[in-house]
Amino acid sequence: MKVTNIHEAKTHFSKLVERAAAGEEIVIGKAGKPVARLGPYRESAAVPKRKPGSLRGKIKILPGFDKVDKEIGKLFTGELD
Repeated sequence: MKVTNIHEAKTHFSKLVERAAAGEEIVIGKAGKPVARLGPYRESAAVPKRKPGSLRGKIKILPGFDKVDKEIGKLFTGELD
């Protein structure tokens, strides 16, 4: 894997974008360590559509799950500092 440094990426950005559009993934690094990846744009069709209620009956919420210790509750509301 070849890492392109940030300075080189800024200098040749339009060429890197063309390469990414052609399907190549370019790794951009800072001080030789990878920090970002430039790749081709893909439509979000791969993300499955959410279906409300699909977990119905699969998750159980136990009684008292929302009960909070009084001291902890006061910390959340700012009553205790």
